[in-house]
Amino acid sequence: MSEIQLIATCPMGLEAILAREIRDLGYEKATVENGRVTFVGDELAICRANLWLRTADRVLIKMGQFEAKTFDELFEGTKALPWSDWIPEDAEFPAEGRSYKSQLTSVPACQGIVKKAVVESLKQSYHREWFDETGPRYVMEVSLLNDIATLTIDTTGASLHKRGYRKMLGVDAPLKETMAAAIVLLSRWRVDRPLYDPFCGSGTIPIEAAMIGWNIAPGQRRSFAAEAWPSVPASLWDEARDEAYDLVRDDVPLEIIGSDIDSGVIDVALAAAKAAGLARELRFQVLPVARAQPKGDYGCVITNPPYGERLGDKNEVDKVLRDLGIMTLHLPTWSSFILNPNKQVEHYMGRPADKKRKLYNGRIECNLFQYFAPGGLYGPRRENKGQDSPDA
Repeated sequence: MSEIQLIATCPMGLEAILAREIRDLGYEKATVENGRVTFVGDELAICRANLWLRTADRVLIKMGQFEAKTFDELFEGTKALPWSDWIPEDAEFPAEGRSYKSQLTSVPACQGIVKKAVVESLKQSYHREWFDETGPRYVMEVSLLNDIATLTIDTTGASLHKRGYRKMLGVDAPLKETMAAAIVLLSRWRVDRPLYDPFCGSGTIPIEAAMIGWNIAPGQRRSFAAEAWPSVPASLWDEARDEAYDLVRDDVPLEIIGSDIDSGVIDVALAAAKAAGLARELRFQVLPVARAQPKGDYGCVITNPPYGERLGDKNEVDKVLRDLGIMTLHLPTWSSFILNPNKQVEHYMGRPADKKRKLYNGRIECNLFQYFAPGGLYGPRRENKGQDSPDA
C-alpha cells in the first residue's frame, strides 16, 4: 500500500483532541493546523480514520498545495497534480471551493478553473476527450488561504457527525455528535463512573459516552464515499470493520442517565439509543433539572444547557442554570462539564470554573466550563474496567 497525505477536518478548538485520536490509531506523523490535522497513512488508514475518528468532520486526501494568486497559477498547479491516481475514467468529480484572505475571491470561478484543469489532466491520462461521469463520486475541493491553494478529494461523503443513529427529526439545534464526543473525551470520564446529563435533548451526549465507554467505532453503522472507489478495495473496509468489531467492550456495565423537561425530545433520545444498539444500556427520564438527584459517588455531569433559543426567555434560561448550580452543590464528589455560551455560568455555579476551554458549537462561541471534584477529578480510583479517555 502507498503512503498518502491525509487531512482530517474538525471544528475550531478540537484540533488537539483529534490529533490524539489519530495518534491513538497508530499514525504518528500528525500535524495540527487550524481546523484540521494532516497525517500520513495508506489506503487502510482511509477506512480506519473514517470508522474511528469521533471528533473529525471529514477525511480528505491531500492532492497538493501551491501558491495561486492568479487563475493561470490555479489552473496550471491543479493540472500538474496526479488526479488519475485516484479518479477513474467513469468517475463523477464535482469541484467545491472556499477562499479566505486570498486574491482569488470568486469561489464559483475557482471551482470552474479546478474542474477544467482536472478534466485536462484526465484527458492526457486516459486519452479521451469526454467523460460521462456515471461512476463513483469523487468530490474535489480547492481551499484558498492567504493565496495558498490546497487541493483535496473527500473520502467521507456525508459528514462524520452523521453516525446513523439519529433517525427522528423535530429537535431544534441538536448538539452535533462530534462535539458531544469531544466534551466527553475532554472530561476524562471513565466507564466505571456514573455519568448524568440533565439537559440531554435528543440523547447525543449519553449515546456518545456509551460508545466511548464500550469502544464502539462511531462510523460502524454508516457508509462512506470511498467505499465505492476501486482504489480502496472492499477487502480493506472489511478488515477495518472486523478490527472494530473485535475491539468492542460491550461486557462493561454502563451507568449513564439523561433527562430533559421535554417529553418529545426524550422520545427522540430513546429512538436514537435504540438505533445505536444501546436502548438497554441507557436510561432517559422526563425530569426538570430542579428535581434531578443523581446517585453514586465520583460521577460526572456532562451537559449542554439551553442557550435561550428553545426556551425563548432569558429568565427561564437563568432559572435552569441556577437550578443546575444547586443540583451540583448536592454532588460534592462529582465533576461537572458544562458547554454553554452564557457568561454567567460561573455565577450560577457559585464559583469560578477550574478550567475553561473555548469551543464552537456550530457558529456559536461557547466555553466548556470544567469543575473538578475536590481531591482529584474522580476521587479514589476504583478498578478501571475501561480505558481512560484522553485529555487534549
